[in-house]
Parts: sequence; structure tokens; C-alpha cells
Amino acid sequence: MRFAISTDGDFVSPHFGRCPSFTVVDIENNKVIKIEVLENPGHHPGYLPEFMHKKGVSSIVCGGMGQRAKDLFQQLGIQTIVAVKGKINDVIEKLLKGELKSGESLCKPGAGKNYGLEKTECDHQGGD
Repeated sequence: MRFAISTDGDFVSPHFGRCPSFTVVDIENNKVIKIEVLENPGHHPGYLPEFMHKKGVSSIVCGGMGQRAKDLFQQLGIQTIVAVKGKINDVIEKLLKGELKSGESLCKPGAGKNYGLEKTECDHQGGD
């Protein structure tokens, strides 16, 4: 499986679309086969789900993501795992052990059209 983890430094980014980069991890037979870091190509409505689909990603791991993005990923057959915090290496270990669980999104981007175009920060809670 190929996982894309929203990344900010060595940590999971709180918001998928606004992260500086993605750590893409290929896992086969409970072993890491390959890790690469991709720069975020930009936050444009509907673009990132298609971008990840073309990269062969099967699951997205992040702190938070809006419902529209979740729906677009689902339409492309890509699983979303949200409410994830912590260091990237710890998250990869949890993926290998099958212990990473999805929860409630850490981001509350708010209602309103054009969120991704006009708003430069999400309203996630906490400082992790």
C-alpha cells in the first residue's frame, strides 16, 4: 500500500491541504519499501485528490481535512485517516503494526464557499 502523510517538518501536519509536504510511504508485507517526500503542489479545490490518485496513493494520513476533500478521495477509492498527530516515524511504526486509527478531524475549516482560495490558515485546535 502507498500512504501519503501530510508533513510539516518531522511531524504530521494538522491540515492536509495546507501542509508544506507529503511523506509518501510504500509498505508491503509489513515492511517499508520506499519513503519519499513530495512538496505540496498547491491547495486548489479538488486538485490534491487527483494528484494523489495519479501518484498511486491508497491512503491519506493527516491531522484534519474538510468533508469535501474526504468525499473526493472516497470517489477515487482513497482511504482517509484523520485526527493523527505526532512524529512521522511514529506514525509509520503504527501503520506497520496496523494500529493507526482515524478519528474526528483536527481542523474545523468553517463553512463557506472558497475556503481553500481565500483562507490562509485552518482553525485546528492545539499546538501539536
